[in-house]
Amino acid sequence: MLISSSAFEENEDIPVEYTCDGEGMSPPLSFEDVPEEARSLTLVVDDPDAPAGTFTHWVLWNINPDVEEIEEGEVPPGARQGVNSSGGTGYTPPCPLSGVHRYIFNLYALDKTLDLPSSSSKEELEEEMGGSIIAQTSLTGLYGHMDDDGGLQDSGDFGI
Repeated sequence: MLISSSAFEENEDIPVEYTCDGEGMSPPLSFEDVPEEARSLTLVVDDPDAPAGTFTHWVLWNINPDVEEIEEGEVPPGARQGVNSSGGTGYTPPCPLSGVHRYIFNLYALDKTLDLPSSSSKEELEEEMGGSIIAQTSLTGLYGHMDDDGGLQDSGDFGI
């Protein structure tokens, strides 16, 4: 299984329009080689470099396994969004306080659909997914606020 984006490559910069410095909409995503036995897909977007610990930007589940693409700023029909670390429902764009952070788009193929209300958190989602994950993959994008020269701020190497 593979997740990719037409907006950025693995370990490359997320374009500004998908961040708090731009329009703040979710980037386009594509899925390939989803297992035939998958009943649903789940997407969780995390920033492991947030100062207070991992910050969850997006929690999305019950994506139809036949979906091959999520357009920018869209949610696939039938999919449900949960509560992110900002306390809201839906996508919260990257907006690091300082330095460059990693944003990991984790995609899971499940052998069931999930019966969760939209008020569910990442932790509740993970509990409900339990032993139902049949495949997983990820895509990592980078983002830091712009510096005075129009380039991304750099805070060093995360070993990636």
